[in-house]
Amino acid sequence: MRSDRVVVTGGAGFIGSHVCEALLRDGCEVVCLDNFRTGTPANVAEFATHPRFRIRFFDVTHEIRLNGPVDAVLHLASSTAPADYQRLPVRTLGTGATGTWRALELARTKGARLVLGSAAEVYGEPQSNPQPEHYWGAVDPVGPGAVHGEAKRYAEALTAAYRAEEGTDTAIVRIFNTYGPRMRLSDGRAIGTFIQQALRGEPLTVTGDGSQIRSACFVADLVEGLLGVARSPLPGPINLGDPQGRSIRQTAQDVVAATGSSSSITFVDRRVDEPASRCPDITLAGQLLDWWPRTRWQEGLATSIDWARATDLSASQRLPRARLSLER
Repeated sequence: MRSDRVVVTGGAGFIGSHVCEALLRDGCEVVCLDNFRTGTPANVAEFATHPRFRIRFFDVTHEIRLNGPVDAVLHLASSTAPADYQRLPVRTLGTGATGTWRALELARTKGARLVLGSAAEVYGEPQSNPQPEHYWGAVDPVGPGAVHGEAKRYAEALTAAYRAEEGTDTAIVRIFNTYGPRMRLSDGRAIGTFIQQALRGEPLTVTGDGSQIRSACFVADLVEGLLGVARSPLPGPINLGDPQGRSIRQTAQDVVAATGSSSSITFVDRRVDEPASRCPDITLAGQLLDWWPRTRWQEGLATSIDWARATDLSASQRLPRARLSLER
């Protein structure tokens, strides 16, 4: 994708900002669209003045109009954290439905390849572990967490329909739990929450008995896989994540040890819709992309903790918009 012009929706989010940065390193021109509802200016501040980077304050549920060519659209706009989709259920569904339609229309009219950033939540409460792409899942469409999973399921169906009916070049990527620098520490997801609690010396709140299994993929590895799909002709769906699952309780213990914290671990009620296991089968990614996570858990965790220690989130989020040269 060198020298290509790439549109990244949700480009100021955790994963989106790392995607934008990687594309710039690869020589691409990057157009970032974000309304900062869940993303933050701090995520893109380091490269905001790059000559090949443009950022527009934009809601992707509106028609996307861009002059000039577009070679690829990476559709990552989404409210993926429990704290976000529980607070913004209708907007979450709107982004998955109307936002995906707008992104697909941009790709169709520009003759661009679109990569949909879907999520492991399409598998619901899985009865197959690990989850392969051909597994259809076990989903409650009206449960507490349904808005996120159903938004992604609809987005996948719409993306597949555009490929079949319009001939749009599309791909679907199912993203499993990802962590690393720029993750939000207070959005309700386990690793960020544990790191924040440990650094503050607070008890780490583990849901249920902590036996639930989760995977954890370092963000740099995830981005490498995502861009590998973008450069390929693969339609997907294809899983991207770390197949090495560990329990929530073990994750909390690892965070306490890595931070050197004196925090204790306390157990709280498990969420109604919290799955017992979520872990990807990445056989396809290995066979078709020669991709697998390379960052060891202890290494990625240490990097994430160092970032959290060094980052003054309250100050960085107050960066003036002028610094970002926001367009509308």
